[in-house]
Amino acid sequence: MIFLVIVIGILLQICFIYVEHKKHMVAAMVFKGLASLAFVLLGVVCSSWDPFSNWILAGLIFGMAGDILLAMRYLSEKSGQKIFLVGILVFLMGHVMYLAALLNIAVNPAVSVITGVVITAVLMIWIFKQIKAERAFKIFGFFYIGAVTIMAVTAVMNMLQLGGIVNTMFEAGGVLFLVSDVVMILNTFTEKTRFSLRIANLSLYYVGQLLIAVCLKFL
Repeated sequence: MIFLVIVIGILLQICFIYVEHKKHMVAAMVFKGLASLAFVLLGVVCSSWDPFSNWILAGLIFGMAGDILLAMRYLSEKSGQKIFLVGILVFLMGHVMYLAALLNIAVNPAVSVITGVVITAVLMIWIFKQIKAERAFKIFGFFYIGAVTIMAVTAVMNMLQLGGIVNTMFEAGGVLFLVSDVVMILNTFTEKTRFSLRIANLSLYYVGQLLIAVCLKFL
């Protein structure tokens, strides 16, 4: 069942990438929603229904909602930017859910958060030098990347300090998520958008979500 959901989800994500590239935006929104539903269902199938799992499931659901909103932004030229910002805000809530789950089991949660903040500052200074974006996008981007970075750093520290397959899979998923988002920002807010980077962004993101969902099976 788990393998079947993973395969179906990956196929739907591939279909989404293809139809989005062909500018069939209604079909893209449908495929994106279905692909995201697949990783939510994967989380449900793998869940132990304990507090950690519940935080993760909430994060997966917010991720699905964010995916749909980001796909919807292409359907309206007038409201596209607003929909994009709302989508990023929803994704931010998903990362907060993931972070809550990780901090509840962290050995040194304060150290993880402080380290994440420092890395975020360095990363955002570098990103701002690479991109051209309106102030609102930069503000949203700072908080969003901050949440993703703190989440990824906490996942890495949990893996190093606690070990185990759950923390290892979450750490891999968190890092892939961070790399995916950095690629997305660079590809979205630079002068030339590359389809190869779009593929990388979406692929890394989806594998990251799958790893986070599947890790619940090993609790």
